[in-house]
Amino acid sequence: MMSYFPTGVAVVTATDEAGSPYGITCSSLTSVCLEPPTILVSIATRSKTLRHALQGGVFGITLLEAAAYDLAQRFSTPTTDRFAGISWRHSPLGTPWFDLGMTAAADCEVCNSLEVGDHTVLFGVVRTVTVPGGAPLLYGLRKYRNWQ
Repeated sequence: MMSYFPTGVAVVTATDEAGSPYGITCSSLTSVCLEPPTILVSIATRSKTLRHALQGGVFGITLLEAAAYDLAQRFSTPTTDRFAGISWRHSPLGTPWFDLGMTAAADCEVCNSLEVGDHTVLFGVVRTVTVPGGAPLLYGLRKYRNWQ
């Protein structure tokens, strides 16, 4: 049923204690409230990105632009270093933000988490936002699509 509910595509990012980047493609992202501005993401509990977000207390959200299909694929596929060969920078809170391929990005401070089945719902208060703009990448019916 959920494949019939198209959504935007984001990469959730975090860093380990040494500053090494981690990230995972996520389409389970939503706004929770405006005061304080809070969002939630749902991530597989076994995810290294989730572990580092919880340990560090912060995570990043990068909303991908339509042309960033390759980033969505890369961060949804198991590999040892998803950031190899990608231009990125540390955000104001130290989370990885991409130099190319994003329509918007946010830094979030973890304010709560809830384990549900094989996933953990991670709540974050938005602290920093950047919006370069552009058409978003969409995901539905198990395929990536461009905004028309």
